[in-house]
Order: sequence, then C-alpha cells, then structure tokens
Amino acid sequence: MRNWDAIEAFVEVVEQGSFSAAAQKLKVSPSHISRLVSRLEADLSTPLMYRTTRKFRLSEAGEHYYQHCRELLHGFSAAEEELASFQSEPSGTLRVTCATTFGERFLAPQLNDFMLQYPKISLDLHLTNRQTDLIAEGYDLAVRMGTLKDSSLLARRLCDRREYLCASPDYLQRHPMPHTLPELSRHNCLLGSNTFWLFSENGQRRELKVTGNWRSNSGPALLDAVTKGLGIAQLPDYYVEPALERGELISMLEQYRYPYSGVWLVYPQARQRSPRLQLLCDFLIERFRGGLPW
Repeated sequence: MRNWDAIEAFVEVVEQGSFSAAAQKLKVSPSHISRLVSRLEADLSTPLMYRTTRKFRLSEAGEHYYQHCRELLHGFSAAEEELASFQSEPSGTLRVTCATTFGERFLAPQLNDFMLQYPKISLDLHLTNRQTDLIAEGYDLAVRMGTLKDSSLLARRLCDRREYLCASPDYLQRHPMPHTLPELSRHNCLLGSNTFWLFSENGQRRELKVTGNWRSNSGPALLDAVTKGLGIAQLPDYYVEPALERGELISMLEQYRYPYSGVWLVYPQARQRSPRLQLLCDFLIERFRGGLPW
C-alpha cells in the first residue's frame, strides 16, 4: 500500500504523544519518523500537524485523517491476528478496563480463569471509576454498567443489573418513607458519580435530579453511608442485596425501578474481528449466563 510506513508512523506519533516515543515503539530513529510524516504531508499536499521543538498539535485535516488511518491500521492488525488464529493457539495482549468494585469482585476472578485456559494471552486489566475512552486509550474491551449511551462502539450484554433505592431502618424511623418520586426532594439523597437517579414512570425513562449533603465516586463508601442511616441511596444489586436480605437496608419505590439496565461488554468496531477478544467475550458471557457469580 502506498505510504503504509508513513501512515503507521503518523498514527504512532499521535497515539504515543511524541516523535521520540513513536520511534521507540517502531524501533527506528526519531529523525526517520519525522521524515516519514513530512513525506506523507507532502504527498497529501496538506499539513497534518503543527510542530514546535517539544510539542505537536494536529490540524483539522490531520485529526480527520488520523481517525481513518487508525481504523485502517487496527483492521489490518485484526486481519493478521485472525489469520494467525487458524495456525496456533490464541496469543497476544488484551487490554481490559472496568469499574473498580465490579472488577475486583466479579470480573478479575473470571479473567484469571480465562488466563489459565489460554496462557499465551497477556492481560492488562485497568480498574477505574473514570469513564475511559477505549479508542484513544487503546483498550480492547470495557465492562460497563447501566444504560449505554449511543456511540460507535459495539456492545454485548453480559448480565442483568438491578438498581435499588434503599435506606436503613434507622433512617426510616426518623424520616417518612417516600411513596412517590416528588417526595424524594424532602430527603437527604446520597450521591454517587451522577447527580441524577434513573427511574421508569408510566413506561417512560425518567432521570430525576436529586440533592443531598454527601457524595462519593466509591460504591462501598456509598453503601456504608446508607447503611449507617445518613440518607437514601440508589445502588446496584451486587452492592445491596446481601444487606437487604439481612434487613440492614429496606428497598423503596420498586414500582419506579428502571427495567432496562445491564452489564455490558463494549469494544471498538475495529476490534470486532479479533479472535482473542471474541474468545474472551464468549467466555465471560458463558460464565455470567446464570447471573453474577457470587
């Protein structure tokens, strides 16, 4: 393909963040990378990036060109990987990201079992409560909870997920139990990562903005706060069901529970033909088929 080496160099510069890092990744000199990118710009008759001695910034044309070239390179890589899968057992690296608590409790043990079956695969698991950009950060797979937003990413449902609105018996002795959504405005609502709670009202999705004097991006911290009677919280099943069974929490407003939540395997379109990724997705879906592996 015309300019293949130059395209690869250009994409690596963008993804690695510098000419020297791209040169190190491709095992060539920084000056060689610079010549390849300059040649590419000359052939295209347009500047792809603006350079200073230490930094670069993509031009508008460069940004669009990068998006297309990145998909092209990833597709080529996936094609090579698929061909290799016919000749040997699965190998290569899988980069996976997931929310911290779900990853620690449920995902990591299953990934470790997967690695026992496929020892030639390398795993890079990153647990964070931050919403990662799969493509920009180079992840093959994300496990995401809740209702998915529209995007160019592909998704497969891993398992169901139920959200509970709950409070402790102590809190409900001091405050009347709410029976309608407007009554929540009279309660101290303990917040997680979002400032709204999700409900279903008259068959329609409703996002209700709530307020309170407590907020954290940690699910275990939120569980502790609601169990100790600081207020009302909305938390998924894998946090609260044991506490509900023990009577430490009481579920409320179940008639408004949003029914279309779930846990999802999400990956870029360019990775959909990756044999090792599809092998992992199939493995996880089978393991979670009966629900969460408590």
